Amino acid sequence: MMWGNWTIISDFVLVSFSNLSSELQALLFLLFFTIYLITLMGNVLIILVTTADSALQSPMYFFLRNLSFLEIGFNLVIVPKMLGTLIIQDTTISFLGCATQMYFFFFFGAAECCLLATMAYDRYVAICDPLRYPVIMGRRTCAQLAAASWFSGFPVATVQTTWIFSFPFCGPNRVNHFFCDSPPVIALVCADTSLFELEALTATVLFILFPFLLILGSYVRILSTIFRMPSAEGKRKAFSTCSSHLLVVSLFYSTAILTYFRPRSSTSPESKKVLSLSYTVVTPMLNPIIYSLRNSEVKAALRRVILRTLGPQKL
Repeated sequence: MMWGNWTIISDFVLVSFSNLSSELQALLFLLFFTIYLITLMGNVLIILVTTADSALQSPMYFFLRNLSFLEIGFNLVIVPKMLGTLIIQDTTISFLGCATQMYFFFFFGAAECCLLATMAYDRYVAICDPLRYPVIMGRRTCAQLAAASWFSGFPVATVQTTWIFSFPFCGPNRVNHFFCDSPPVIALVCADTSLFELEALTATVLFILFPFLLILGSYVRILSTIFRMPSAEGKRKAFSTCSSHLLVVSLFYSTAILTYFRPRSSTSPESKKVLSLSYTVVTPMLNPIIYSLRNSEVKAALRRVILRTLGPQKL
């Protein structure tokens, strides 16, 4: 559509992995579809087990349940469209569809950053101030912290998405990514975006770097407390309660920071796609695996749920 001397874009084309052969794209489809199913089933299982089992009603598992809900949402926003680009070459996405995908990507991403920081605070209180832990992390406080984490996604998603899609897009309309992320979309804008890029950097610092620094500070205090514990058994138990969360944080933040804090000139679009796959596809799959395999309480609860489910059938 023409407007003045500009061609106004009504839809976008996701480049995705179109530079690969059709055979390799088919293999990637099978791989990502398998990961997608594992992600959904694993996170749904975590939600069901932590809800149904009375032994998993502590704040840690309440936040884990919220994390699983976020991971499911994160996956549903990105993966189905990516699978479509691989198997049926459905690379076109409408202007509204692109804006919607970007909005919920920002929403779930910011909320997850804040929730991971909240989970680190929970572990900090549990290990560094165990006597007051039940008082500090009461049910109402946990609900407020979880609600605040979810709510944090709204302002960044609303401001970023509204601002980006208020710019004129004059062509070309090819987004060099497998989803509508802000850097490849903003590259298609035919207007001065310097003010937006400054705001985007500020938002990235607030919603990625600042929570990461809070997590880092929490774990410095946690490790300091653990090393002062007199018994080896106490140290082992304290480490076991933190190791799963620390591993999840490392996986999520390492790739997110590499993606959004590296200079544009030092990173090719293809390497950005690979990095993005890590935190949009791989990490959501690994989270339930990490929390179930490395957590004896979750494994025991899972066995109890399976026995209760299969017990009547055996009888």
